[in-house]
Amino acid sequence: MPKNDTATEILVLYYSPGGTTAEMANIIARGVEEVDGVQARIRTVPGVSANTEQSEAVIPEDGPLYATIDDLDECDGLILGCPTHYGNMPAAMKYFIDGTSALWMGGKLAGKPAAVFSASTSMHGGQESTLLTMMLPLLHHGMLIVGLPYTETELFQTKTGGSPYGATRLTDDLEATPLSDEERKLCIALGKRVATTAKKLIQ
Repeated sequence: MPKNDTATEILVLYYSPGGTTAEMANIIARGVEEVDGVQARIRTVPGVSANTEQSEAVIPEDGPLYATIDDLDECDGLILGCPTHYGNMPAAMKYFIDGTSALWMGGKLAGKPAAVFSASTSMHGGQESTLLTMMLPLLHHGMLIVGLPYTETELFQTKTGGSPYGATRLTDDLEATPLSDEERKLCIALGKRVATTAKKLIQ
């Protein structure tokens, strides 16, 4: 969707080799767009190769476009998501973030709200440490981290995903284990919180 020049825009940026965080990204984007005057721009990042050859097409065959530095520069807020890899963000997302030094030097993201989300296949798979690793470069950029406070009562009720650090999901099978009601509500809440914060900061 082309950006409405009068709209506040939130970039929902994710990496999802298995589709789990992609589904979360779409639900979070719905939460963003529940806030009047705010729209979501959904982007992904390509995988990385062990060699220097291009391993994927410049434009994906389906789904959202690959993110560019301009997507980050133009956004009014950022929601970043990826699966847990040994309690850390995957190389593909780290590679993209490592290429944002020009934005850092120009302070282009400073003062903008940001949030993070993740997924894992086990309860103790490192979701919260992954969320924290994603926050660190955002803090270096001067972004304002927006989490999920316990006023979101699903945090008290969830038996699967959900953290005050951000939205999370617990599943090892997309079809057999859909998002729980609490996970879905927390995804929407995260999108709404970033959208509301961005809108207030712009006014």
